[in-house]
Amino acid sequence: MTDRDDFLQWVGTELRAAEVALHNGDAGPRRALWSRREPVSLFGAWRNATGRQEVDDLFTFLEESFSHCTSYAFELLAADVVGDMAHTVALEHVTVSVDGRPRSYTLRATQVYRREDGRWRVVHRHGDTVTP
Repeated sequence: MTDRDDFLQWVGTELRAAEVALHNGDAGPRRALWSRREPVSLFGAWRNATGRQEVDDLFTFLEESFSHCTSYAFELLAADVVGDMAHTVALEHVTVSVDGRPRSYTLRATQVYRREDGRWRVVHRHGDTVTP
């Protein structure tokens, strides 16, 4: 397997599972996949965060907002691995309850990853809602 193959397997398993857990109200798996090394940043559909503390606070906000995820599809559009850095560009199709109200939406999500101690970690995410 190539580095890219290994990375894409991780994206399709661990990263996907963490996103499903978040949308079911558990940010723990997502937190575990994010870097503990600065810089980290997240530009979200609802809020932005820079730095480890702000990112953690945003994850808490999200896990308190999300529940009952009935569908999460990660449609990978592009990905690459160069040394210890990687990125993905994807559409995330989600059906979930937000603050108790059912919603379906699609996010455009670009993420940047850094290999730390042999494991992939997310260091940046930019997600915004696709509008018709």
